[in-house]
Amino acid sequence: MAMKVRIINKSKHALPTYATSAAAGMDLRANLDSPIVLNSLDRTLVPTGLFIELPVGTEAQIRPRSGIAFKNGLTVLNSPGTIDADYRGEVKVILVNLSKENFTINDGERIAQMVIAKHEQAAWIEVQQLQESGRGAGGFGSTGKK
Repeated sequence: MAMKVRIINKSKHALPTYATSAAAGMDLRANLDSPIVLNSLDRTLVPTGLFIELPVGTEAQIRPRSGIAFKNGLTVLNSPGTIDADYRGEVKVILVNLSKENFTINDGERIAQMVIAKHEQAAWIEVQQLQESGRGAGGFGSTGKK
């Protein structure tokens, strides 16, 4: 059974949908009065015209679309961006152009994808020592190359 999420659509476009029956994310579309030219290495905040009310214990994750990232170097700057369950403002997407070419974002263009995910909040237990593990304090690259 699908999770029920309340949404207000003030955009000129249809509600986000899943492209396939097994898709995790829904494409978000730019809701623009005029195109945005995103120069190389510039970033911008793109409105979607969507306002959501998520159930407590869930978040909306804003992620890049793989096609536009690979073909055009456009990605979500704070990927994944998080929309908390108590946020009621417009869903906007921070895009950055990592290519050497300018990119024009047009109204209705699919700019990112949104995944609705469950999460938990942590309750800290302050201690003086942590349990040992096989990895220990090994950080970046400590588990080998293969």
